[in-house]
Amino acid sequence: MNEPQLILGPVLRHVDATSATIWVETDRPCRVEVLGSGSRTFCVGGHHYGLVVVTGLTPGESRPYTVTLDGVTVWPLPDSPFPASRIRTHAADQGSRLRMVFGSCRFAAPLTARQRRRVGDDALNAYAERMAEQPHAQWPDVLLLLGDQVYADETSPRVRDWIKQRRDTGKPPGIGVADFEECTYLYRETWADPEIRWLMSTVSTSMIFDDHDVIDDWNTSAAWRRDMARSSWWPERIRGSLMAYWLYQHLGNLTPDDLAADPTLAEVRRVGETGDAYDVLHEFADRADAEVGGTKSMRWSYRRDVGSVRLVVIDTRSGRILDGQRLMVSDDEFAWIEDATSGDYEHLLIGSSLPWLLPHAVHELESVNERACDRGGARGWLAERVRRAIDLEHWAAFRTSFDRLTALLRAIGNGERTTRPPATVSVLSGDVHHSYVAEATFDEQESPRVWQVTCSPVHNTIQRVAEWAFRITWSPGVTRAVSRWARRRGVEPRPVWWRKLFGPDFRNFVAVVDIDDRDYVVTFQSDAAAGEPVTVPLAHNGDSVVPG
Repeated sequence: MNEPQLILGPVLRHVDATSATIWVETDRPCRVEVLGSGSRTFCVGGHHYGLVVVTGLTPGESRPYTVTLDGVTVWPLPDSPFPASRIRTHAADQGSRLRMVFGSCRFAAPLTARQRRRVGDDALNAYAERMAEQPHAQWPDVLLLLGDQVYADETSPRVRDWIKQRRDTGKPPGIGVADFEECTYLYRETWADPEIRWLMSTVSTSMIFDDHDVIDDWNTSAAWRRDMARSSWWPERIRGSLMAYWLYQHLGNLTPDDLAADPTLAEVRRVGETGDAYDVLHEFADRADAEVGGTKSMRWSYRRDVGSVRLVVIDTRSGRILDGQRLMVSDDEFAWIEDATSGDYEHLLIGSSLPWLLPHAVHELESVNERACDRGGARGWLAERVRRAIDLEHWAAFRTSFDRLTALLRAIGNGERTTRPPATVSVLSGDVHHSYVAEATFDEQESPRVWQVTCSPVHNTIQRVAEWAFRITWSPGVTRAVSRWARRRGVEPRPVWWRKLFGPDFRNFVAVVDIDDRDYVVTFQSDAAAGEPVTVPLAHNGDSVVPG
């Protein structure tokens, strides 16, 4: 028998001071080993996955590593042009030092020539190329991918050709993915790019999904869920998407203790190390998608601490409550968010694939639309069609949840929920295919220190009419007019105001967050041909900075 081969990975996932998690996909059952730690692969749907928790590491070290399968070294790849992949653990005196790269909406290559002209170059790919030329001491500590890593409903030419060999694309769901097997192919295409593969092998990577990881408008409303339930192909699409997400994205977000305590992982390992755990994960996905009594059985949100910087990543898609009420997350999950953002830290970063703060006029429009959708009848039906057509489904379209999150951020910024007032609080987001920074103000007496930082897309584009709409909805005149209309429609005034510091910018970007003690700077970087980086200093010694 031939030696086992690496299909995808290694992907460096959760890292702390003394341990690191490495994820791989292989072509057959085998034992995966990294730096003296190892585990057997497990099988789901004929695919083989390895998850190795490397232990016994030293705080603050930067250690190159290799991957072996059944004792044979398979990583690094022969003749690799990239530096050695490294595990860089958190230092004992890490404090408030962090470099994080984040973004969302990365459409995979290769593209047709026409698509390349329209979409442009991949900003994350370009970042990896620049990073490979830098000393590893300058590499980022964390890569945060905020949704739409794969496009299950907008497949590439290569994926379409592969799907056409499997089934008749003249029948639903057409060229969109149909099941778990096709979902796995999306990840293979997206993560196999050489630059991205190396980047993810050497930067601790955290992730969360958004709608296109499953389908556009995923969970936008209860009416949408009812419509999709009548589609013959939908059950397999959502089931396969959640199974793939759990395997490729979710597991690596967890700490070693969380992995050890996860009953689904334990059962998948028990069955999958000698057989195939497809049925186990199939049943799990069905439970995770179901809403029962205003709750969801699965929490995809998670928390990470890097020194005195805290990252809390919120699921704004699967955890929505839509039957009988309209909440971005359930009350139980919001209580978890409140607990996760309490305690002792210097800086708080909240990852939400959907922006908390939008252009003012868009915010008002989404809240008006929510009220109209709830009215029922012909107006409600029309409002629902508008909601789906122009994606009115962000925090502002779940006004109860928006107000609750706003109150939480205000309390955190004032030090009411922490042992000390944090130097900065910011919400990091994507989704909207343009980048901007906004500073929140709650009242005249309070120092702001709360920001919305949005970076989207990494590799995608936006229609010209949408670009025009986003530009004008930031304007004061349009804001005043739409706000007056919203008040007449019964929408309560916003509990927070915000001013735009940067943007809107519609280029492909990744955002680099640099935190050093109480200083906080965000730099938007595109590919080299698209212009110089844009640097937005947000705080110096914890005080707000007005960019020049």
